[in-house]
Amino acid sequence: MDLRHLRYFLAVAETRNFTQAAANCYVAQSALSQQIARLEKDVGAQLFSRTSRSVRLTAAGELLEPLARRIFADVDNAQAALDALSGLRRGRLRLGLVQTRASLVDLVEVMADYHARHPGVDFHVTNAPSSEMAAAVLAGDLDIAVVGLAPRQLPDGLDHTVLADDPLILIVPADHALAGREVADLADLPDSHQLIQFTKGTGLRRQVESAFARAGVEPGQHFQVGQIYDMIRLAARGIGVTVVPHSSVFGAGSLLGPNPDNTLPYGAHALRLTDEAAVHTVCAVHDSKRLAPAAAAFLEVIGRHAVKE
Repeated sequence: MDLRHLRYFLAVAETRNFTQAAANCYVAQSALSQQIARLEKDVGAQLFSRTSRSVRLTAAGELLEPLARRIFADVDNAQAALDALSGLRRGRLRLGLVQTRASLVDLVEVMADYHARHPGVDFHVTNAPSSEMAAAVLAGDLDIAVVGLAPRQLPDGLDHTVLADDPLILIVPADHALAGREVADLADLPDSHQLIQFTKGTGLRRQVESAFARAGVEPGQHFQVGQIYDMIRLAARGIGVTVVPHSSVFGAGSLLGPNPDNTLPYGAHALRLTDEAAVHTVCAVHDSKRLAPAAAAFLEVIGRHAVKE
């Protein structure tokens, strides 16, 4: 099985178009079609179902696609390992970063530290929901992902390092029934509350939903927002209540900025949760079976920045 054939196969699988795939690979469409035909002969199965209007993967094609991606990931890792024989002077790091601002782990400082140590390594950074990035590491499309998932929420087959456990807090407007408290249980929320949630599929969303499940209550009426800063401001203005990481509100790196008095806008109130398991866990995940030198070096650097209990 020729790697060139596999590369052409992936180009068609991604574009679902032979003409576009040929252009992306800088070859004539006829040549690409011939190479795909040879690959289909080698594997003994048709990989694409072609009509005048569409190109679809067959069952064999769907089986081959993730395997082909892992093969190319292994090839890249092999080249990186050979480069590392003379020191980590060059390479590529495909990095996924959590969408939330994890102030307990300053990822900008981590990347700056890593770049200072290994200036020849190129970053390819992806921002996506945590569950998607964890799956991408497992598939070999990312080397490392920093995700907002607890170890029990990670797919089987991934290794992880817990970087921080950030307690979740409840934000309520000034006139809310719970505003006079310092601590609350999520079950104490009135049935009529409206919950401001983070984007579906993110680690924070999963942690909040898990906290409500442990409290034995449904999240109730809710809507989602794509920025934690907006979630906090909307709750402060009385649109609803929200649950966010403590570090996004308080501390030098918080979204609200330096706040010596720990006050929230418009008199909003922050409450600690009685549920000690209600935390936003930040993990660095990788596949130890295919860990390139550039990725191993990044794990070492980020470990220096992890929040120690």
